Order: sequence, then structure tokens, then C-alpha cells
Amino acid sequence: MNIESAAINILKRGVELDTKKRYTEALVCYQEGLQILVDKIKGQHDDVTRSYLRKKVEEYMNRAEAIKKLVLQQKEAGQFHEQIHIEDNSTGHSYKALFGRFLDEDVQFVIVEDPYIRSFHQCQNFLRLCELLVRSCTNISQIELTTSKDAKSERDQRQWFGNLSNELLKCRLRLIVKYSDTLHDRQIILSSGWIIKIGRGLDFYKAPDHKFCLGMYDLDLRPCHETTVDIVHSKNVKQSYG
Repeated sequence: MNIESAAINILKRGVELDTKKRYTEALVCYQEGLQILVDKIKGQHDDVTRSYLRKKVEEYMNRAEAIKKLVLQQKEAGQFHEQIHIEDNSTGHSYKALFGRFLDEDVQFVIVEDPYIRSFHQCQNFLRLCELLVRSCTNISQIELTTSKDAKSERDQRQWFGNLSNELLKCRLRLIVKYSDTLHDRQIILSSGWIIKIGRGLDFYKAPDHKFCLGMYDLDLRPCHETTVDIVHSKNVKQSYG
């Protein structure tokens, strides 16, 4: 596949997401595809091809700018809502793929509310999320988790969180763990205002068949249970949780 074909495929995916009103995902595709085309223009000596590529760049750039304005307007009005439906047995849904585009230098703290961060594999999922936050959010200083206790594994659960807390402190990041017997809703709240609500919480991946199957470590390759992800934005997050 040549460079131009790669760009067109990414841009087509952007159009598909755009049509489904998954605007922030579409914007990522537009930006990636545009960068490829811009780089292609720099090394292109044929005037006809350069003119064609410039026209395509302008076309998709205009749409990308329109999406940016639309998302900003919806955020300001408190009306932003993006929904992703994860089909049973589908792949390509790592935490980074689902909401990594919202993890940036604007995120100073994160609140995770999920009643099922109790068993070993559920705590491992939370660890994976923490790793992603450490890598992506350069100004993050605190992660707060509210979950429930498991009578069978409460001792282990506390030890796992204690070990993770010590690791995060090495990155100058504080972990606060709270427990609730009545918590039901599952959501990830970013200080930048983005709220990610996953129907099944962090634990929507199917158990691997064995320890050497694809998806054991790369969650983009792990088959999923069916669930829905709703992404909204609230300007009141800092006031409520800060």
C-alpha cells in the first residue's frame, strides 16, 4: 500500500466516524490522514498530483476545523455526547483506543468509579489504566478510585492497591482508594471535563483462553463482551471534584 492509499483509508474511516457523529474519533483520523498527505506533498514534484493533494488537504482540513468548532459549541452548551457500541467478540477496543484522545496535559486528576475492581484480573485492568494515565497525562498528580470490597479477596485487594500506590508515588502521583457498598454507576471522570461511562466498567474484556493467546497483553487484540461507551463533557467537574 502506498502512502497516498494509506492516507485515503484513514480519511475514509474519519468520514465514516463523522457520519456516525463520533466526532472526536473522526478528528483523530482526519489529523492523521492530513499529516500523511502534507508529507506526501513535500516530496511530490508532479504539479498535477501536487494540485490534487492540496485540494484534498484543504477539503479535509476544512471539515476538521468544522468538527473542532462543533465539539467546542456542544461542550460549551453542555450537550456533547458521543456513543461507541462495542459488539460481542469484537476487538480493537483497548483503553487507549477508546478514550486515549482525551488524555493529555490538561488532565490533572482522574476519578474512577467502578464497583468491580476487586478480583486479580480487575485490579490488573485498573493497573493498565494507571499505566496509560502515567504515559499520557504529563500534569496528572492524583488518581482516585471508588470501588467495593470483596469478602473473599479483601486482604489481597488492599495489598494490590498498596503496591500500586507505592509505584505511582515514584511518578509523583497519589492514589486514593475509597470503598462504597452502594456504588453502581461506572465512570471515569477527567479533571478536563470529559466523562467516560462504560456500561460494564473496566472489566469488559473476555478472559483469554490460555496464557499464550493473542490479546493476553495487547488489549486491542482481546475479544470483548458487548457494552456501550458514552462520552460526555461537563464544565463543572473541577468545581465538584477539585
